[in-house]
Amino acid sequence: MRLHIVNPNSSAGMTEQIRRVAARVAAPGTTLDVTCGAAAPVSIEGYTDEALAVPAMLAEIRAAELRGADAHVVACFDDPGIDAAREVAKGPVIGICEAAIRTALMLSSRFSVITTLPRSIPIIEDLADAYGAGRKCRRVRAIDLPVLALESNLSNTARLLAAEVAVARREDQAEAIVLGCAGMADLCEQLTAETGVLVIDGVTAAVKFAEAVVGTGYRTSKLGAYAAPLEKTGGFTREVA
Repeated sequence: MRLHIVNPNSSAGMTEQIRRVAARVAAPGTTLDVTCGAAAPVSIEGYTDEALAVPAMLAEIRAAELRGADAHVVACFDDPGIDAAREVAKGPVIGICEAAIRTALMLSSRFSVITTLPRSIPIIEDLADAYGAGRKCRRVRAIDLPVLALESNLSNTARLLAAEVAVARREDQAEAIVLGCAGMADLCEQLTAETGVLVIDGVTAAVKFAEAVVGTGYRTSKLGAYAAPLEKTGGFTREVA
């Protein structure tokens, strides 16, 4: 299968990290097509960044469809533009937040999410609720570190995350931790080993979900909300479902 992974921001370093993490878990028969939103903000930290990133992300998905993509992974934990992406794409579109939360729901009875900045907490709380986590998501925590600072000092990022995992285990009774940013993906295995807590990364979860759904032959339904966008005057071309 051909799996398109789009980083909705324009950070080359984060895009490369996403590629590296995905390559570690992708099945031998999976070809990875990893792109980023070249005209998007360099990081996504809030609703405005999300809105600005979506047009470039949709353009990357349309281009990947023409290259024969069987599925798409949106590699930003805010799952920006997921519904629009599902209109545009014929195959499944998997957001890393949804993939990580559904994995946590299957593997633990209680979990917490650790993200970057406090401003992301309400966004992720709403997503967890929308994905049916309810009270099983005990808390969304933040290490108060900007997205672009994650990779500039990985040892410091790992230290902050490990400390927050310990607090979540003690105060939230969390049985698992979901990493709330694609830029944390490289630290997943290290944190699990160091803390003794199951740590879940949405990039790896989304890659495996995408492979599984494509393997079943299922595709995105085009009968209602996810029907292809309607043709508009002024040059917007309707997608063929």
